[in-house]
Amino acid sequence: MEIFSATNLLYIWGGFVKTIEISALSIFFSLIFGTILALIKAYVSRPLRLIASAYIELFRCTPNLLWILFIYFTVQGLDIVISTIAFTLFTSAVMAEIVRGGLNAVPKGQFEAARSQGFGFFQTMGYIILPQTFKSIIPALFSQCTTVIKDSSYLSGINVAELMYTSNVVMAHALELSQVLMVYGLIFAMYFALNFGISMLVRMYQRSVVAA
Repeated sequence: MEIFSATNLLYIWGGFVKTIEISALSIFFSLIFGTILALIKAYVSRPLRLIASAYIELFRCTPNLLWILFIYFTVQGLDIVISTIAFTLFTSAVMAEIVRGGLNAVPKGQFEAARSQGFGFFQTMGYIILPQTFKSIIPALFSQCTTVIKDSSYLSGINVAELMYTSNVVMAHALELSQVLMVYGLIFAMYFALNFGISMLVRMYQRSVVAA
């Protein structure tokens, strides 16, 4: 059997595309929710801060695979929706801590300067604080992106047809060890190319910041 037939390659490519889709959606929603959690933890009243802190610690201190399985057995829907929900719940806690670190790095004088210009809280956040925050945390955010992409392989355990799952299906039809190793090599190359590309973007950004 030709392990790298056009049909098999298209099937694996479909899994790779789904990996990117799930990862991109999870990162997008996690960044939004994580930013909200970070703002609550940094600037809102104590009861809400405690709730945000409890959420962050709950997900940071438990494995991602646990939440993937929990969502799989409790939520009905398309696999891409279930996967995105599971990763967003978990990754939001990590994003919250990354964003909070960026918020803490912004000089307090920025708030006073904004107040003196008549800016309200949301204007200060939108125009002054958050732009500086995201600029400072871009390397950490991209690092978390690569983590989400790699951890998406957990989804093969709940039969989501991402890259690892589709590759395993193809490998199940392999007749020789060499064919299995070739498929593993292809998986390695695809994950590496995607994550190394992200790493190169981070390095380019850091060089541009130093040059500026």
